[in-house]
Amino acid sequence: MSHVFFRKELEGVANFWRIFRRDGVTLGFNSHDRDLWFDGILHRAAPGMVPSAIRRTADLSPDSVEVSGVLSHSSIGAEDLAAGRFDNAAIIVGAVDWETLDRASLYSGKLGAVTEDGASFTADLHSAKAALDCDHVPRTSPTCRAAFCGPGCTLSAAKFTTEAAATSVDPNANSVTFSGIQNDLFVHGEVRWLGGPHAGMRMQVLADQSGALLLDTPLSTDIQTGARAILTQGCDHLLATCSARFGNAVNFQGEPFLPGNDLLARYPLPR
Repeated sequence: MSHVFFRKELEGVANFWRIFRRDGVTLGFNSHDRDLWFDGILHRAAPGMVPSAIRRTADLSPDSVEVSGVLSHSSIGAEDLAAGRFDNAAIIVGAVDWETLDRASLYSGKLGAVTEDGASFTADLHSAKAALDCDHVPRTSPTCRAAFCGPGCTLSAAKFTTEAAATSVDPNANSVTFSGIQNDLFVHGEVRWLGGPHAGMRMQVLADQSGALLLDTPLSTDIQTGARAILTQGCDHLLATCSARFGNAVNFQGEPFLPGNDLLARYPLPR
């Protein structure tokens, strides 16, 4: 919009935040003392949340901003922060006139590290420039560098994805059993929950533990049998697996026969 903020001595301007979590949940907050509705999102009053100075540059140096606040809403709870629901969530920070609802976005990026101190939290925000910090030059490796069913792998994710219901859950062992699946195929794979306390969350499968899948994220004691999830098979990124199980050795993104660093330390042995 063409609204010019702070052109008058007294003006009703508030900051707003929008958080788009990876599990599909969208949250909105504003620094005013009442809720504001615009752009189809309810921005709840959070006067305790204040942003630091937003620094934006025209060069390739990263933009920086920090948001500090109080856990004043059930939508931002310590359990959700600990469970990683806000990790790498997309965020938009802007200003809004609470009378006319004219608004402007000032910053967009992703949530970085979230630290908790008592009842308060601090979240670092990373702009789109943070992607420039990644090293895009591939390094040699004996295992495949491509993500399973991702770019370079070329396999279809739909072929190796199935929906199943949990038949038993053991929060103490952090394992779950699903009906109608072959467990060993899903080791190194992923479980995305469709309902229950973990709805929308993705968990990695670490191992097949006595017929149950061992997950990398702690399971809630509130999860019930019958909870449904979408399971994606896993790959150990070895050439033998890529060839024998998937028939995809032509797209293997690794160098399994390249000598390693230990070649320099080898010496002949007597026979």
